[in-house]
Amino acid sequence: MAKILITGGAGYIGSHTVRLMSEKGYEIIVLDNLVYGHREAILNPEIELVVGDLGDTELVGRLFEYHDIEAVIHFAAYAFVGESVTDPEKYYQNNIAAPLNLIAVMRKYGCNNFIFSSTCATYGNPEYAPLDENHPQNPINPYGQSKLMLEKILKDYHKAYNFNYAFLRYFNASGASPDGLIGEDHNPETHLIPLILDAVNGDRPHITVFGTDYETQDGTCVRDYIHVDDLATAHIAALEHLKAGKPPVICNLGTGNGVSVKEMIAAVEEVTGKQVPVVYGERRAGDPPFLFANATHAKAVLGWEAKYKDVKDIISHAWTWKTGARGGKY
Repeated sequence: MAKILITGGAGYIGSHTVRLMSEKGYEIIVLDNLVYGHREAILNPEIELVVGDLGDTELVGRLFEYHDIEAVIHFAAYAFVGESVTDPEKYYQNNIAAPLNLIAVMRKYGCNNFIFSSTCATYGNPEYAPLDENHPQNPINPYGQSKLMLEKILKDYHKAYNFNYAFLRYFNASGASPDGLIGEDHNPETHLIPLILDAVNGDRPHITVFGTDYETQDGTCVRDYIHVDDLATAHIAALEHLKAGKPPVICNLGTGNGVSVKEMIAAVEEVTGKQVPVVYGERRAGDPPFLFANATHAKAVLGWEAKYKDVKDIISHAWTWKTGARGGKY
């Protein structure tokens, strides 16, 4: 049976996708260097986890030589915006050069289906909202640039080599598996929901709200929070789209609902029954006031839409992970 190679499959979004695909009967191989991923996030012991880097041509070549791989779902990337500004070389090497090595091996072995974990950061500062797939792409940091560059390369490869792709541009990935067995464990943590839950749980003294004078409904930044399991189901839909021989697809993945920082804090308090310690600070450079998706194209082309559209469901699942046996850590 043909297999699916999932790069970065021990990471946050990758591990949730691996779990759902495994439950649906897909044959999977995971390649992860475990720099940010967690071996424990691969719950099924029968899944082969190969520890290594995409830049290791010999290793990647062996995977394709010994396995019949029909598609790659590519999650492996560095994704800290601030770090990308201070160390862009790290991001261009890992997010562009390494996957180019992978794609070269794929082409050698006749594997032409590539599902790419992209990002709304390719759009840069929004000119309108909700953002659709035709919004201008003007990234404002090397992380977004690296994702956009690989998108452009893949478009060229499609024209020249008939290499097929799906670009899935996420908005704010969030939440955890509803049963709390796997979830979000980053170091450092930069995502809003786990930061607020850390403050609620006493793991940090407070949550800092950066800016209260934006032109939004309550003065704080507005974002589109998409459940990690919804992201996983979108990747499965994109995989089936490409396996069916259909043309390349580009989709935003979001709920279409904007939630402000203050609204998120209030929702966390409602879900947990605890007060969130808050400190208000100045705006951070580079934070747009609003960023939320028009995801109607994903429904039209892939038959996908977010299941978890109420942010309180997302918070509830994240809180279950946070307060579970692992305490939100692997």
